[in-house]
Amino acid sequence: MLSVAFHTMGLLCSRHQHHDEAETEENVQAAEIERRIEQESKAEKHIQKLLLLGIKLLFQTGFDEAELKSYISVIDANVYQTIKVLHDGSKELAQNEADSSKYVLSPENKETYSRGNELQIPDCAHYFMENLQRLSEMNYVPTKDDVLYARVRTTGVVEIQFSPVGENKKSGEVYRLFDVGGQRNERRKWIHLFEGVTAVIFCAAISEYDQMLFEDENKNRMLETKELFEWVLRQPCFEKTSFMLFLNKFDIFEKKVLKVPLNVCEWFKDYQPVSSGKQEIEHAYEFVKKKFEEVYFQCTAPTRVDGVFKIYRTTALDQKVVKKTFKLVDETLRRRNLFEAGLL
Repeated sequence: MLSVAFHTMGLLCSRHQHHDEAETEENVQAAEIERRIEQESKAEKHIQKLLLLGIKLLFQTGFDEAELKSYISVIDANVYQTIKVLHDGSKELAQNEADSSKYVLSPENKETYSRGNELQIPDCAHYFMENLQRLSEMNYVPTKDDVLYARVRTTGVVEIQFSPVGENKKSGEVYRLFDVGGQRNERRKWIHLFEGVTAVIFCAAISEYDQMLFEDENKNRMLETKELFEWVLRQPCFEKTSFMLFLNKFDIFEKKVLKVPLNVCEWFKDYQPVSSGKQEIEHAYEFVKKKFEEVYFQCTAPTRVDGVFKIYRTTALDQKVVKKTFKLVDETLRRRNLFEAGLL
């Protein structure tokens, strides 16, 4: 009996031991799950989700050779489009000219270039035409500048994930940048995806005030941009979202505005030039900036205090300007996070 009792006690002890071991294992697993959840939660706090409207390559740098080569077809398409537009729009077609680079840069095409707004000549046209000989080489690999000049129409949703550079790199912040198409038929594809984004970065090409849409040659691009901006601002999912407005292509704008009056655009018909040169450029820029500010405040509730609205002058081809602009965006988002945490 004693032996049995002892053995029974031994069995009981053994059962308790197995039970304790199983319980310990479950506790370890539970603790591991909690640890992972906590890590993911902490990581999520460091992820800034940004919705980018209008320009794909603003923050993307460090292309490897494979990525550079992937743009060859895009650049070829840009060159083909430019040559076709110049050919169709030129008064002297020069169909028998064997050297296309001589043709597109010929004196008879200067007038065609000057009518670029009427003929839908892309902004990258002059750059690629000047480099046509290099682009046509057998072993051509695009340079970073070639890629930045390439015109790519965003379709669908593209995600880019990256970390801040420079002094902000130690912070552990991660940015998830969602690039989306602004065309009318693209909006329904992405608008439902962005509940809770940290900020919307809206890129407006201010140099396109005298140009028409590719998909609708009767619609001014700047008016379309204005309507898209209004539409985005009125979306309920962005009610508490910060907005960063990038008035892009300033380098083209400052040259064009001295030749093409800003008031050729219906939206800017009340614009009155004040002088010439640099003073006129600044006056025109401030006028456009004010127009967008008016749209923002007309489309958002007067009581809106959660969001931040900032406007930046940008030139996507100047990486120094891009980095400076992104640093300002980064600081703005940090201040907002501190405000939400009650630390400001």
